[in-house]
Amino acid sequence: MTNFKALNVKKYPKAGKVVTPDTEYWKKLSVPTLVKEFGAIDFVDFNPIEPHYFAVTCSVRVQIYNPITKLVVKNLSRFQETAYGGTFRRDGRLLVAGDEQGLVKLFDTSTKNVLRLFKGHKAPVHRVNFTADLLHIASFSDDKTVKLWDITSEKSLHTFSDHYDYVRAGAVNPVSANVIVSGGYDGKINVYDSRTQQPTFNIDHGCPVESLLFLPTGGIFLSAGGTEVRVWDIFAGCRLLAKLSQHHKTVTCLRLGSNGKRILSGGLDRHIKIYDVASYETVHTLDFSNSILSLGVAPNDQTVVAGMVDGLISIQNMESCREKERQQQRQRKHVFNKFAERADLSVDHQIAIEKQPALSNYDRFLRRYEYGNCLTCVLPPAISKFHPEITVSVMQELIHRKGLHRALAGRSQDSLSSIIYFINRHIGEQRFMRVLIDVATILLDVYEDKLCEFTGQLVRNFMQLSETLKRETALTYNLLELQGSLELLMAASDVSTNNDEMVHFIKEGNNPTNMKQSAMAQQGSILMV
Repeated sequence: MTNFKALNVKKYPKAGKVVTPDTEYWKKLSVPTLVKEFGAIDFVDFNPIEPHYFAVTCSVRVQIYNPITKLVVKNLSRFQETAYGGTFRRDGRLLVAGDEQGLVKLFDTSTKNVLRLFKGHKAPVHRVNFTADLLHIASFSDDKTVKLWDITSEKSLHTFSDHYDYVRAGAVNPVSANVIVSGGYDGKINVYDSRTQQPTFNIDHGCPVESLLFLPTGGIFLSAGGTEVRVWDIFAGCRLLAKLSQHHKTVTCLRLGSNGKRILSGGLDRHIKIYDVASYETVHTLDFSNSILSLGVAPNDQTVVAGMVDGLISIQNMESCREKERQQQRQRKHVFNKFAERADLSVDHQIAIEKQPALSNYDRFLRRYEYGNCLTCVLPPAISKFHPEITVSVMQELIHRKGLHRALAGRSQDSLSSIIYFINRHIGEQRFMRVLIDVATILLDVYEDKLCEFTGQLVRNFMQLSETLKRETALTYNLLELQGSLELLMAASDVSTNNDEMVHFIKEGNNPTNMKQSAMAQQGSILMV
């Protein structure tokens, strides 16, 4: 006897869930590897040079991790008190960090020696950064000042004192070595030009500023504070371009991803939001186990690292298609080797007879060509309300078999009311719309000559079906008009992106391989031993 093939109920995607290229891309991140540190993770920064090690600033040290093995490869522990903001230079050879004592220390990443020790701040230095020419360092301190240091002479070139509270955020322009932006807990953002003594621009973020970030072109920067990320155009007099309000708790860190095409923001709400630089729209969200204080993204998104308030470091690597192919090849080779080892068994092959699963009620009726009973058994609320995909799949199968006319004919008014109610409820859903439009058309064809005989609730159901169809038709026309308007706006606002590449020249005298420890750095190293 021929086995009957059960109805294949179509797996419809959940309504409202949109799969975008960004969703598929960021889901390639591996399962997080968690590393425990002894305190809150203050700062994470990636070395721009391969193999892209990343520095984690925590407690009284800066540790450099290998993103592949997740192990510490170097430990910079020349701190007597808490370290802050360990940042690599663009050539990857130097690293600078501030500390609780108000010192700024410059390290050679290969030897772990302190090459320079900058003294001048009277309070903790939370953020430090190299300028675009790689010859100077900007430091941002709780003493309400911003200082610009010369690496060669170990002296302070400029001191800016225009904030009224702690300065916990700062950024340097990636194009101009003279432009520095600072953000304080007074809610103010100051834009400085090192060629002048006064701030070029002074703007108000509205909340204590936690992080600042320049886009690669240097003309736009972002500020994070409170639950908002704000976008400013420095060429237009620091005009506010956009407000990003996707977090419901304080935003603590900002980073660039996808080689400058995506912005990532982390917050105390345990989320990392990913935005498109072109439109500032949210394209994806990453969830974590605790509040996020720091964030790092490797070039080409190879690794994403999040530092949390409980001392956990989350490390996620991007899975490449080639690695998956290699794994599949290894699995196939392993299976082939096992088969070759068993080739000398006495039994050539075995055929496993799988037990056929029990057929459902609608499959039994389909098998016996009882189309009316088949449709009736999927109309009760237990199926039509909680599993509408089964009802729609049965209707679609009946249409393919040209049996829906027979299944709808000769039904009672209560049964017709159930069918019309189901159509009214689900015809607006995109996943069911095509099938239910055909069902409604066939229903009207079957009862076209008998509509005048219906009374009571059934008549009202038919009138409701008519209104539903009119409403869906009007909505379709409105959406088409909106689509046309949006296409015109997008065509008018097509702006090409500027992907200028900056070439930096490093003087031979500032090469860390030729740079020797200053007297102040040597004295500081002796005191810390």
